[in-house]
Amino acid sequence: MLSIAALQAVVTANPFDGEPSNAELDAIECEMPLILADVELLDAVINTLDRPVSKLDERRIRRARNRVVAARRDLTNRAAAVQSGGAA
Repeated sequence: MLSIAALQAVVTANPFDGEPSNAELDAIECEMPLILADVELLDAVINTLDRPVSKLDERRIRRARNRVVAARRDLTNRAAAVQSGGAA
């Protein structure tokens, strides 16, 4: 049986401090419009779970879906521009 004590220094060499790095925070900030659009869509759908869907609810869900699609498109275009060297 192998002792785990010999490997312990490798496992605990870099302790996790529990905080996101600056790069992770920048990525979250970049994706924030998409996150907010997803939350708005989820809120619109949740509001219709316990009652029949009205015309106003349908319109609210449709608009929220359109915002999600637009946010995804913008995020994808931004990522493509960065990968191609920023020639957008």
